[in-house]
Amino acid sequence: MDFREDFLQLVWKYQYFDRKGLKTLEGQSVQILNVGFHNQGEGPDFRDSTVVLDGVTLHGHVEVHRFASEWKQHAHGGDPAYNSVILHVVWENDRNVLRNDGTPLPTLELKGKIFLDVWRNYENLLDFKSDLPCAHALHTVPDIIRFSALEKALVERLLEKSKLILEILDQTKGDWEETAYRWLFTCFGFKVNSRPMSELAVLVPYKILQKHRTQVSALEAMLLGQAGLLPEKSDEPYVQHLIREHDFYQKKFNWQQKLSRQHWSFMGARPTNFPTLRIAQLAAILSQAPNLLQAVMEESREFWTFKKLLQVKPSDYWQYHYSFGKPTEKTASRGISGQTLELLIINFVIPLWFSYGRYFQQPEWQERCFDLMQTIPAENNFIIRTYGEKGWKAENAFDSQGMIGLFRGYCQPQKCLSCKIGQSLLKGQSK
Repeated sequence: MDFREDFLQLVWKYQYFDRKGLKTLEGQSVQILNVGFHNQGEGPDFRDSTVVLDGVTLHGHVEVHRFASEWKQHAHGGDPAYNSVILHVVWENDRNVLRNDGTPLPTLELKGKIFLDVWRNYENLLDFKSDLPCAHALHTVPDIIRFSALEKALVERLLEKSKLILEILDQTKGDWEETAYRWLFTCFGFKVNSRPMSELAVLVPYKILQKHRTQVSALEAMLLGQAGLLPEKSDEPYVQHLIREHDFYQKKFNWQQKLSRQHWSFMGARPTNFPTLRIAQLAAILSQAPNLLQAVMEESREFWTFKKLLQVKPSDYWQYHYSFGKPTEKTASRGISGQTLELLIINFVIPLWFSYGRYFQQPEWQERCFDLMQTIPAENNFIIRTYGEKGWKAENAFDSQGMIGLFRGYCQPQKCLSCKIGQSLLKGQSK
């Protein structure tokens, strides 16, 4: 039967096998007092386990393999981290394994002992050829299990984003104001231009923009110029003004580096998401927020207050342009759209709150994140539609962000047996 090692790890973790009369291959009786803590990192699979072999209580680690020969294949014998392994749990013992001192490593073979319905559930309920391996059985999973899996995936997703924010905080030497500014730019890149946006924020520090925030054209000149998006010359008076302004500030602040147009992606973006227009929108937002961090952390607590903060009109030029020199017949921008606003709250505000609370050990910020997400409509993308087609509808951003976390963290890499939904399906009626 074909199976992966993570299946056998789960069998050990939840003891999905017949434990009557267990003996090692050497004939020692086995009593399991504590399976140990499942280790997802390097080292033995289960730490701090307790087993009794022939009446002798042993404390240490347990390593799980499909075949005993994998002990040597994985070079565990030469790794000091495995010196404290007290039991080797395998599906089949195809080779005797010795400790470094030449004594046999106690080995428990599970072949023929795993509950039959666990095997059936593994084969029938998890289709690893599907985008959602559990899709055909998802409707059988209790709501409480699905919610628990969703919440876990959401927290993991927030922790992942929090790691990026705290890395920025480290780069800014603990400056939360500058960190919030750089994270705003990264989020305003909306994937396709997130990297050059983050680089632009480093080239033009927030403290400089704060000093000129009442002059929107100055902010545009500095940002668009350092982004490498200003044309060398133009017939349009406003663009000519931006070029002169950037030349002035470039000399004033002795800027030696700037990005180029090649850094930016226009082809992969809709006109409303062109980097030129997004940067103009950022300039408008920054001109209206004298203190960005305070506005996000303290002044804005509800959805409508973020709308007031982020949905500001760009300057007149950008209400009729997506890029330089190409006026549009229709209005190009009256500010960011409602859908974009929701994405910004999800990707900019909430991870910033979460990181702030994590950094200062204030868990109430996490609850605030969850509360706000339940007031924001669910996203509409391929992942959310895929779950919806299987009967699992996202009611709000809490659900949709959890689903994205589930899909990317568990479904795509097929880590079904680390997911509470997959574990529930595997368990079935065996226990």
